Amino acid sequence: MTTRIKKIENKILETFTGSNAAVSALVVFLGFFVATLILFIIGRNPAGMYQAILQVVSGFDSRRGTWNVRYIGEWLVVSMPLILCGLSMGFSARAGLFNIGAEGQYIAGLTAAQIIALSFPKTFIFPVLGAIVIGSMWGSIAGFFKARYRVSEVVTTIMMNYIALYLHRLISLRIPGSTTFKTPDYAEAASLSNSFLASITNNSRLNNGLWFVIAAVIVYWLVMEKSTLGFSLRAAGFNRDAALYAGMRVKTNITIAMAVSGAFAGLAGAVVTLGIFTHGRILSSFEGYGFDGIAVALGGNCTALGTAIMGLLFGMLKSAQPLMQSRQIPREIVSIIMGLVVIFIALRPGIQVFIEWRSRAMAKKEKE
Repeated sequence: MTTRIKKIENKILETFTGSNAAVSALVVFLGFFVATLILFIIGRNPAGMYQAILQVVSGFDSRRGTWNVRYIGEWLVVSMPLILCGLSMGFSARAGLFNIGAEGQYIAGLTAAQIIALSFPKTFIFPVLGAIVIGSMWGSIAGFFKARYRVSEVVTTIMMNYIALYLHRLISLRIPGSTTFKTPDYAEAASLSNSFLASITNNSRLNNGLWFVIAAVIVYWLVMEKSTLGFSLRAAGFNRDAALYAGMRVKTNITIAMAVSGAFAGLAGAVVTLGIFTHGRILSSFEGYGFDGIAVALGGNCTALGTAIMGLLFGMLKSAQPLMQSRQIPREIVSIIMGLVVIFIALRPGIQVFIEWRSRAMAKKEKE
């Protein structure tokens, strides 16, 4: 019996330090497992959590026995900015950088999209492109200081989040017709709304942002996995000194990586403000998409497909929060699951060290 338990234990440990896909699946399972235990401990029925999740991904309400596809549409709407901000974090991480500034880059893109949509109301193309460009420029500032003066991108991007928020308020409050919390309404042509997508999802807010998200995932994959630029970024991420020795332009690549990261986050700002709302908003605090994107990227191993799947997973959890509350499940359980996923991912190197230590100890014991 003891030998069998040890085999199972070793199998779990090997999985946790094995393939990236297996690790992601395992940490998600562990997150839900611990959350289930917590619900049991506080006297709540975990079935309510899983019923809410089922309703989000399928539209089926187990309590009433009815179907409503609108839940699926809203799930995708919530997931879109999470995926884009996850791509923002993941792109820089593959280059050996830690971008904490996706929130600020998101706000910069959102601000640009709102101003351009109100100034050029005949199409949504200009606001979306403006958001991408401004988000990219905002991200490249931190990249420039990192490459030129070796200023920590962590510190720089954290501070630039606050600069972006308060600049957003200063600029947006001066838009003619704005109040303390909203701008005038967008013209119909400047919105990302899509009547067909809304109709097939029972009047959900699903919009043309979906196509931009799909395109962003494909672009991320092509650039990072299939291009010379992606190879040099990944090489610098693995070993910056070796990349320099190989003749790669590491400093230039740092700025490019942060600029592309900012472009993804800026696009997220446009998707939210032009797709979900009919008017621009004047933010009073962070919305959290950029910070959630860190968890999305880490859980998805900073790959295009993994980040997209993890964004859908976290979007599912966030969409299920109101449904969980209606079933007497604390909404905080969603944040607990997301936090646990990041914690378990962070434990991976430690477990690898433990396995190596244990292997040496067992080898020494066998020799004796």
